[in-house]
Amino acid sequence: MSAPERIPPRSVTPVDLLTEGELTVRGRIREASNAALLCTVTHEGRQASCIYKPVAGERPLWDFPDGNLAGREVAAYAVSEATGWGLVPPTVLRDGPYGEGMCQLWIDAAPDSELLALVDAEEPEPGWKAIGFAEVGEGRTALLVHADDERLRRLAVLDAVVNNADRKGGHLLPAPDGRLYGIDHGVTFNVENKLRTLLWGWAGEPLTGEAVEVLKALKESLEPDGQLATTLPGLITPAEIDATRARVDALLTSGRHPEPSGEWPAIPWPPV
Repeated sequence: MSAPERIPPRSVTPVDLLTEGELTVRGRIREASNAALLCTVTHEGRQASCIYKPVAGERPLWDFPDGNLAGREVAAYAVSEATGWGLVPPTVLRDGPYGEGMCQLWIDAAPDSELLALVDAEEPEPGWKAIGFAEVGEGRTALLVHADDERLRRLAVLDAVVNNADRKGGHLLPAPDGRLYGIDHGVTFNVENKLRTLLWGWAGEPLTGEAVEVLKALKESLEPDGQLATTLPGLITPAEIDATRARVDALLTSGRHPEPSGEWPAIPWPPV
């Protein structure tokens, strides 16, 4: 009799780990505006740190429906994955110790990465993009700038697609391996234009060729038989999916990074 065939163990992906693993709460991140719990997730011999945001801990917002900020975070991850840029950490919707919520892989940020700065100048130096002037006390102002970094430029395109209403400096996580992640996407996908961001340095400039190709792929994925058209229902509303299609079409039609509308504060406060 021949020996039974040995089946190799299944490779556990970060999404598998977050979806199927056991969550153990380690503490609360008190700086967060909604309940955000630091957890350990364990599954099939693998363990990682993650953030769990239960729906029950979401604060009501006047301009977003109650109880679906977690779904918007997962939707932003889905769009990020569809771009191929991998700008949002793996994120899932699952049950946890305090009910259904968003669960996202923890990213250890590189502390020496400088993406934002305040400079005493009228114009940014080479390698930097101007955001605007900010008060720094005693009647003084300084120029707020962000790095002219291709990773940030990709994130600016993603934010325009998902209509991010809160892209602060503290939501930028440069990882030790050189990748850049954006987090906190609960206030996204509104049908109204609510883009608020620190990444205005490319406003009005032509999109890169890479960005145009990515937007074409997103447009296809949002078609009725596309991957995003299958993934997004249940995470955001049908009207918000239609609005996402419209934003992708508008970006492709203009071929440029969006500019502040003037109808909504362009920069979130506090900016970091």
